[in-house]
Amino acid sequence: MTMMTPPPLDQQEDEEMLVPNPDLVEGPQPMEVAQTEPAASAVENPPPEDPPTLKFTWTIPIFTRLNTRKHYSDVFVVGGYKWRILIFPKGNNVDHLSMYLDVADAANLPYGWSRYSQFSLAVVNQVNNRYSIRKETQHQFNARESDWGFTSFMPLSELYDPTRGYLVNDTVLIEAEVAVRKVLDYWSYDSKKETGFVGLKNQGATCYMNSLLQTLYHIPYFRKAVYHMPTTENDAPTASIPLALQSLFYKLQYNDTSVATKELTKSFGWDTYDSFMQHDVQELNRVLCEKLEDKMKGTVVEGTIQKLFEGHHMNYIECINVDYKSTRKESFYDLQLDVKGCKDVYASFDKYVEVERLEGDNKYHAEGHDLQDAKKGVLFIDFPPVLQLQLKRFEYDFMRDTMVKINDRYEFPLQLDLDRENGKYLSPDADKSVRNLYTLHSVLVHSGGVHGGHYYAFIRPTLSDQWYKFDDERVTKEDVKRALEEQYGGEEELPQNNPGFNNPPFKFTKYSNAYMLVYIRESDKDKIICNVDEKDIAEHLRVRLKKEQEEKEDKRKYKAQAHLFTTIKVARDDDITEQIGKNIYFDLVDHEKVRSFRIQKQTPFQQFKEEVAKEFGVPVQLQRFWIWAKRQNHTYRPNRPLLPNEELQTVGQIREASNKANNAELKLFLEIERGPDDLPIPPPEKSSEDILLFFKLYDPENAVLRYVGRLMVKSSSKPMDIVGQLNKMAGFAPDEEIDLFEEIKFEPCVMCEQLDKKTSFRLCQIEDGDIICYQKPLSIQESECRYPDVPSFLEYVQNRELVRFRTLEKPKEDEFTMELSKQHTYDDVVERVAEKLGLDDPSKLRLTSHNCYSQQPKPQPIKYRGVDHLSDMLVHYNQTSDILYYEVLDIPLPELQGLKTLKVAFHSATKDEVIIHNIRLPKQSTVGDVINELKTKVELSHQDAELRLLEVFFHKIYKIFPSTERIENINDQYWTLRAEEIPDEEKNIGPNDRLIHVYHFTKEAGQNQQVQNFGEPFFLVIHEGETLEEIKTRIQKKLHVPDEDFAKWKFASFSLGRPDYLQDTDVVYNRFQRRDVYGAWEQYLGLEHIDNAPKRAYAANQNRHAYEKPVKIYN
Repeated sequence: MTMMTPPPLDQQEDEEMLVPNPDLVEGPQPMEVAQTEPAASAVENPPPEDPPTLKFTWTIPIFTRLNTRKHYSDVFVVGGYKWRILIFPKGNNVDHLSMYLDVADAANLPYGWSRYSQFSLAVVNQVNNRYSIRKETQHQFNARESDWGFTSFMPLSELYDPTRGYLVNDTVLIEAEVAVRKVLDYWSYDSKKETGFVGLKNQGATCYMNSLLQTLYHIPYFRKAVYHMPTTENDAPTASIPLALQSLFYKLQYNDTSVATKELTKSFGWDTYDSFMQHDVQELNRVLCEKLEDKMKGTVVEGTIQKLFEGHHMNYIECINVDYKSTRKESFYDLQLDVKGCKDVYASFDKYVEVERLEGDNKYHAEGHDLQDAKKGVLFIDFPPVLQLQLKRFEYDFMRDTMVKINDRYEFPLQLDLDRENGKYLSPDADKSVRNLYTLHSVLVHSGGVHGGHYYAFIRPTLSDQWYKFDDERVTKEDVKRALEEQYGGEEELPQNNPGFNNPPFKFTKYSNAYMLVYIRESDKDKIICNVDEKDIAEHLRVRLKKEQEEKEDKRKYKAQAHLFTTIKVARDDDITEQIGKNIYFDLVDHEKVRSFRIQKQTPFQQFKEEVAKEFGVPVQLQRFWIWAKRQNHTYRPNRPLLPNEELQTVGQIREASNKANNAELKLFLEIERGPDDLPIPPPEKSSEDILLFFKLYDPENAVLRYVGRLMVKSSSKPMDIVGQLNKMAGFAPDEEIDLFEEIKFEPCVMCEQLDKKTSFRLCQIEDGDIICYQKPLSIQESECRYPDVPSFLEYVQNRELVRFRTLEKPKEDEFTMELSKQHTYDDVVERVAEKLGLDDPSKLRLTSHNCYSQQPKPQPIKYRGVDHLSDMLVHYNQTSDILYYEVLDIPLPELQGLKTLKVAFHSATKDEVIIHNIRLPKQSTVGDVINELKTKVELSHQDAELRLLEVFFHKIYKIFPSTERIENINDQYWTLRAEEIPDEEKNIGPNDRLIHVYHFTKEAGQNQQVQNFGEPFFLVIHEGETLEEIKTRIQKKLHVPDEDFAKWKFASFSLGRPDYLQDTDVVYNRFQRRDVYGAWEQYLGLEHIDNAPKRAYAANQNRHAYEKPVKIYN
């Protein structure tokens, strides 16, 4: 995994393990140099038998009252090394708990120390350990990186929520499992030399992609097909997925060092933000293969994806007592196998083809035969040459309403026989002549938990006995035990280190385990593991990539020889004339845009002058060079001419003497004096009394600044003495009155002061290299110019900002552009934008800043006068944006900020419709106020109807809001707020009646048949002794379901997510003994039927974490 500086908060959601950002830490930075804390003598003098692996538990009492930004654990010892845990209880500038493993004595260790550790950090769930959050990683610690861990370990909202189980009695438990391994020299390791293969660079959180790309690359038939996809020399890799993949595969095949994936991700249409989002390997595999399949259509390699990965199975339902069978053939590119409850791959396949009996209340409605007992199942028609098995390590926990990782032990064989037991997995239509014996090719591993982790792959490219581990940039040889047994998951028992003591064996869960398996059919392996060489690669691609390699090699040589050379940048009057007023306004020149010479350090300076003579046509004896110097006020000016004895030295000696920054550049100003015929003449003699000054002319009417030349003046002379010369340089009349200003500095603010023409240059403290700007004084009429003088113009130039404005509805499209000043106040900005939009009231504008990393609007808009200046609106951590988003409100923003807007879905009692209402009330209002406001907007069944407000989430009712509850803390972004009339039967509920929850549900197709709720949940009053048959009549009437459809519905009582199917004669009342409806979503009456309603877009994405965002390839 690649170490990188973590992105700021908006970007950092469940990212891979990143070191803490020292720039974000205030004051001393113990992430770099940690002070050793005092500890017990046992820690200071560890026993020699101290084990190389240790589990450390840290109990933190009064957690919510911790007032330190950083909090350290006690020191503990593993493998003779001192460690401690570092946490940021309120987050390291993020809204997550930040947690790291820290080398406790880093400040006292000898120079060059290094230690390597594999470790996991966990926040223990004290109610149910199964829900503990654990993340695992590895790192080579050294003086520069003395800590490593997770900046976004878990959301603070979960940690501080007492109902979640992580904070109990104001105490948090943290566990660390640390294993100290032999130090590997990560930096000098050469993957190509050691293994013959190279790795892929990690862009931030792209290890999941790297492991998949390595797996696909090492299927040679696939690689050959990618090479044969038609591309042209005019294609750009960043815009063509085929070309980008060809380029990547070529570099993996022929490069000597690790390969970057940026071209490929750019061809996907991804930005930097996508590269920092960890996605799912299975999802990326499907999306990428679908995209390639589409790109291969109409080419010589059309159908390759299907040939390699496509298999077919048959879903069937067969009646037992009548001759009726329904079958449906389906294709697959990969198979999802259950891990939970299965000991190995064969057990998963057994479960996959398991026959389900449809009988009793669950009979099958056979066409023409009514309800019948039947068998339902899946059998395989054919398997593909390359079999991809996705192991279901992540499952949805309905109790917790979240995803959990299954770390159970799960075995997989080197050879997989899918013809076993007389072809029990095959349909009668399967081709029995094909031998379905498979050999394991690759194992993709996920290390960590559901909140994030790391991916890598074990692959044997030629199906030999030698395995290789592909872990981002690093490739290592591994044995079969590491690739298979150690990736089974489950628990591992640590060996006893003190056999004399009666200690119970310590077991710990292995969080690294296989996540995807790739098998290749024995009978096809010679075709698939084929030879791929340069003749398979298009000529234009070979030429392009060889040229890239040559350029890279040239750069490497250039870099390797850099210490022998000096770069000399020579600025002239021509450069200043070209740049001032166009590219730059302050100082004199941008040195990146002047003529640059690369000269060997040992070259005599006189020889360099000859090269300058050839380049610029100025004889050696007419050249005078000046050394540039950076002043204390951060300006950069010619400081002094080179002395004759200096010019006798070598280039390298001059650079070292003049360049205190010790970089490889020497910056010079070439003074060229020209005669009347514009030919070079000898420069004038310069005494200590002489000063070289540079002049800029400002035209206030046109707001233009330009360079007009330089003069050598006497320090004892006065500005008035050179007015005639300046007028001549400007093209003014000889006696024109002019104002002079000295340009002093421009950072952090502009300083430009008027010169007294009657005071000598010496008294004005004017020296070599100074810049004087001048202009005609303005008349009264002309004084109405926007920038009447040099200081105001330079102030404007320094602070001007071209801002792109966008609407929140179209966050990728610029609506208009405005030139503003960074010094503009909040009011200045909104007034100018309102004027541009033709809006009378600027207070009805609301602005939102731009997130430079996600390239999206920030989640929170800018409050009314919440920032001082435009510069504050545009800054995002250490970056500055030029984008602002705007929205036009229907009321002034100060008024809106005192209001709360709730989106309420009103379910009409008189019509079959749901209408969304936006209710806007003062924040101190109550739910009762919301209901009263809603009554004025909706049509009620009768005048005295009472309304209630419910909280609905994933088709379950979680709460009835009390009318006195304040609306300020109600969240309508993740939960649906539903308003409805209270039925009369609920108002008159008797002492022996029950109010129960009723939810619609269906079961997932496939082997595990998980329950999925859908539709609109509702309440129902049930009476003592009432049977299901009686209740069904009321439900059918309430929901207006036709008899034909209702006959197919099944009814079950649910408790803790498990259905218990009911008969018509069952007394439903007896199944619901709880009167309290709060929390009763755990216990409900379920209506099982097909979900025919159109899916709502918002429901599918409710409560998705950042790392669960769908993978999209845009191009």
